[in-house]
Amino acid sequence: MRFFSLLGGFVAAAILFGAAQAAEPVVKLWRLDCGQIHFSDLNFFSDTQAYTGRSMQLVASCYLIQHGDSYLIWDTGLPAADLGKKIDPKAAMSDTVSITIVDQLKQLGLTPDRIADVGISHYHADHTGQAASFPKARLLIGKADLEALASKDDPRAKPLAPWLKDGGKIDAVSGDRDIYGDGTVVMIALPGHTPGHHGLLLRLKTGPVLLSGDVAHFRENYETNGLPDWNSNRADSLASMDRVRALVKNTGALFIIQHDPADIAKLPAFPKAAE
Repeated sequence: MRFFSLLGGFVAAAILFGAAQAAEPVVKLWRLDCGQIHFSDLNFFSDTQAYTGRSMQLVASCYLIQHGDSYLIWDTGLPAADLGKKIDPKAAMSDTVSITIVDQLKQLGLTPDRIADVGISHYHADHTGQAASFPKARLLIGKADLEALASKDDPRAKPLAPWLKDGGKIDAVSGDRDIYGDGTVVMIALPGHTPGHHGLLLRLKTGPVLLSGDVAHFRENYETNGLPDWNSNRADSLASMDRVRALVKNTGALFIIQHDPADIAKLPAFPKAAE
């Protein structure tokens, strides 16, 4: 009898384990095209004048994350009003958008009302430009960034009008935030670029991926601790870079610098997803 009792216990445990495995949510990551920005003077990103005489074209990337039946947009790129603009290589900064987020979602059979959450790394316009396309979604934003947008007339707040002005649901994030409570999609506090700046750590079946926000703007910038003089706090910025390096080392995460075209190319090309 004891044998059968133990056998029954093992069978029950196996069934429960199988059910738990089956219940694990599908987590996928799509890279989206949310614009390009040309900088004629790369010292825009260096408070030590490290890039004199250099220019560079960067991307304004954003991402779609599927978690089970729920969808999250991470950063929303440049505004759709920039659609079809021509890059002016002589201008200090010139940007363009070739396709909107909404049109890319259509290719996946998704409409804006399927997006449950919009998470933004920080309040700069190249990360919030198309947020208003998803007014019914919950906005996830660093609490310190939200507090920095104290005035509804602040131009940085304009793309977030559905939440800051019209009463949409806002979740002000302090520190790290495990969005779904299972460790698969976590906002990582990386203050310094802005007071409430965050990155996003994803745990996919193929391995973890860490999206940078703007902790750095291109690979050389990251590897040499390059910082723009308009970051909100230099010491916090350097500490956040150190935290990223430790996270990458300890988790084995693929670190994606969101403005660097070569980094973005490490992820599957849309409409394929990393999973």
